[in-house]
Amino acid sequence: MNGGFLRPVFRLLLLAVFAALAAMMSGCSLFGPTEQPPAPITEATVTPLVVPALEPSTEPEPAEAPEPKEPKKPKAPVVKPHKPEPPPPVAAPAPPPPPPAPAPIIVTRTLDRSTMHGLLDSEVQKLDGKVIGRAVDMTADASGTPRQMIVNLQGFLGIGDRKVGFPWTAFRFTPSAKTAPITMTTPPNQLAAANRPKPSASLATPLAGVTAAPAVPPGQLELLDADVERPNGGKVGRVIDVLIDANAQPQAVVLDVSGIISPDRRSIAANWSALRFVTKDKTLRPLMDLNDAQIKASPSYETDKPIRAVSPAPPPAPASASAATTGPSSSAVAASTARTTR
Repeated sequence: MNGGFLRPVFRLLLLAVFAALAAMMSGCSLFGPTEQPPAPITEATVTPLVVPALEPSTEPEPAEAPEPKEPKKPKAPVVKPHKPEPPPPVAAPAPPPPPPAPAPIIVTRTLDRSTMHGLLDSEVQKLDGKVIGRAVDMTADASGTPRQMIVNLQGFLGIGDRKVGFPWTAFRFTPSAKTAPITMTTPPNQLAAANRPKPSASLATPLAGVTAAPAVPPGQLELLDADVERPNGGKVGRVIDVLIDANAQPQAVVLDVSGIISPDRRSIAANWSALRFVTKDKTLRPLMDLNDAQIKASPSYETDKPIRAVSPAPPPAPASASAATTGPSSSAVAASTARTTR
């Protein structure tokens, strides 16, 4: 019952509120806004602002006392971090020395072919240029000094040819001559013979002062075709020629060494100084210290190539002798040790 009474009252209140709101809204629209007249427009005038000039003050300004400077604080030393020193470089071990080269077994000497000429079969002429024969051999004494030249004198059509020995000093050698390289400087009939054996009945009458069919004098050796041996009796080779210079001095011997180390035909030139002459079985024989290895290492002798004369290489100095000269002697070491132990 109370609820039914309150509901009409509440509805009346709501209607009153809405009516008041509507009246207010309608009142605002009835009255409207009141218009005000606009303000008059006037031009603005700029009034300069006069600022009085500042006159300089005649009173001295009090000097400002300098501010006391604060003493600078010493900078702390910068301590750099200590780097450890690198370790000393380790020296790399020295490479081992190369093995010493093998000692040479021969010594070679090059001879100028234009200043040398072979003795065998060289033409021999007189001073007037007439060829009287060919050299076929020579003799030498125990010191290696040439003593005689053996010349095959020409006959007529091969009849009367004979071998005659003349003193070595009777000839002049001109290796570079276009004609005969050997000249007899003394007429044959004025030469004294080295020996005078009785001529053979089959030979023609010899020239005066020369030796026909010469016999080898004692203490001399016919060199051509002689066998050169080693001191132990082994064969080195056979002499097939002797090379003579312009001073009539032998410089080399040409040796046929075929069959010594190989079956091939081969010859070498050996220095004249490498020859030694010794007496064996009452005969003079040439010796040379060339073994098979040295012969094999020797250059071949060719008529159209440079002449390379060989000699055996000198033996190396013994190691004991060199050690004795560089190091102290055993007696000196013993004496020094005795002094230090006292």
